[in-house]
Amino acid sequence: MKIYIMTDMEGVCGVVNHDDWVVPGGRYYEEGKRLLTLEVNAAIEGFAAAGGTEFLVADGHGYGGINHLLLDCRAQYLRGPLPGPYPFMLDASFDAMAWVGQHAKAGTPYAHLAHTGSFHVIDDEINGISVGEFGIIALCGGVFGIRPIFGAGDEAFAAEAQALAAAIETVSVKRGLMPDSGDELSAEAYKAYNGGAIHIHPELARERIREGAERSLRRFAENRDQFTLVTLPPPYRRVVRQRGEDGEGVRKEITEHPDSLIHLLNGVRGKE
Repeated sequence: MKIYIMTDMEGVCGVVNHDDWVVPGGRYYEEGKRLLTLEVNAAIEGFAAAGGTEFLVADGHGYGGINHLLLDCRAQYLRGPLPGPYPFMLDASFDAMAWVGQHAKAGTPYAHLAHTGSFHVIDDEINGISVGEFGIIALCGGVFGIRPIFGAGDEAFAAEAQALAAAIETVSVKRGLMPDSGDELSAEAYKAYNGGAIHIHPELARERIREGAERSLRRFAENRDQFTLVTLPPPYRRVVRQRGEDGEGVRKEITEHPDSLIHLLNGVRGKE
């Protein structure tokens, strides 16, 4: 079976904060990439044990998060311009989708390093449904009939994934500590606000990821219909609320498209 694996860094066990761990020049950036890559390898081990044969690993972290020299040799590595264009080489040839190192969407209570695209975003809605980075890619999968089966990240992300894609197998590797949305904060203040978390040990995280990935693919092989196909009907309307600069207040961006979710996500408007 062919598996599409989307990755990010902020949801990785042992990635403690933004400035030190997930940006070039950060003291532990290379170590953060190593931790993510090892989590991806653990997922691939589990999928392979359950019959997975092809693995495309999409490096979805804006600055790059995979050390491809350490990546499992069974995987292909995808890296290109981010953000967009969607759907990042996802197509109907894949059997299932998975996420590793994923964080929760912006404004999620008890999340760690939560955001949607950037810390400036307060919320991202498509057809009235609040979505984060997980939800956006899951919707792309729905366009091609591909179901989300596995996700690893912080506890708040796991709950978000289960709410949108029923029956998805999730692994929580850490849990955030702050109880509020932080919607009223500036982007810089919000980045610092949800920086606290309690982590399990990275080795235990990788063990649970391997087990969860194997379990998910075995369940999928038995009955793929038990996993939700995440879709929304057209027409499409996207509303993104962002924190304004220099006290400007909240800014709202609205994009609409009559029939294509992919065009909507790429900012292509329908004919007037």
